[in-house]
Amino acid sequence: MASTRNPSVVVYHAPGCHLCERALAQVRALRAELGFELREVDISGDPALEAVHREWLPVVEIDGRRRFTYHVQVESFRRAVARAAVDR
Repeated sequence: MASTRNPSVVVYHAPGCHLCERALAQVRALRAELGFELREVDISGDPALEAVHREWLPVVEIDGRRRFTYHVQVESFRRAVARAAVDR
């Protein structure tokens, strides 16, 4: 029997990034509905994070897997979180 858990969602962002602001608003709005853990990571000032994520911002990971860059497709996000919530 499958059990469910709260997936971990991480949004990498930077100040002044309008796409980041939109993605953060979308993900925050879905948090109560979908029940995931949310961590928001500002990459500014961190050379390692800048090197990995800057050209792709915003970057949204679900359980450590990069799922979205630039834009969050809401229905795809819902499906990805639902799949991650099922512990197989």
